[in-house]
Amino acid sequence: MKSICVYCGSSSGNDKIYIQAAEALGIALAAKKIRLVYGGAQIGIMGAVANACLSNGGRVTGVIPGFLDQVEITNTEVTELIQTQNMHERKTIMVEKSDAFIAMPGGFGTLEELAEVLTWAQLGLIQKPIGILNINGYYDKLLELIQHMHQSGFVKEANLKLFVSDSSIDGLLKKLSTFDAGDQSFTQKLGLT
Repeated sequence: MKSICVYCGSSSGNDKIYIQAAEALGIALAAKKIRLVYGGAQIGIMGAVANACLSNGGRVTGVIPGFLDQVEITNTEVTELIQTQNMHERKTIMVEKSDAFIAMPGGFGTLEELAEVLTWAQLGLIQKPIGILNINGYYDKLLELIQHMHQSGFVKEANLKLFVSDSSIDGLLKKLSTFDAGDQSFTQKLGLT
């Protein structure tokens, strides 16, 4: 993996553990010489992961729509800054520039980005590792919901293998590095065969 896209909040959350985890992830990516691709903001968890990566000699690509420049405060210190016309273009570029994905704590935007790459993986449009960094149990309820969706017949057994999760950065990075997206066909991804 040469680059990892990190989906995370432009807010800091109400527990300092989220910022600490973001900083630790940024440091880990820099140490492993993995480029960080993220939403381009200077604030919240986004800013923490990017600034920690940069401060430790890492490379960072920020991708932000022009209209969010004033809301999320663009990080102009990144190695590469890409300004897009809209959110769709932002997400497409982030996917294209990344070899893997990590979802950290965040809000609706983070959830939407995670759901989109999971859907693309399910449809066979991408074959890249997807990870959920479950800091302090933040994603426990989402993981329970995914199991409920499976038990209710809406998520196929095969699709439960489209992502990995871990509560530690080292554990998740190891799982991502050994993740085998395989070369399953569209029907296998959908669990139809």
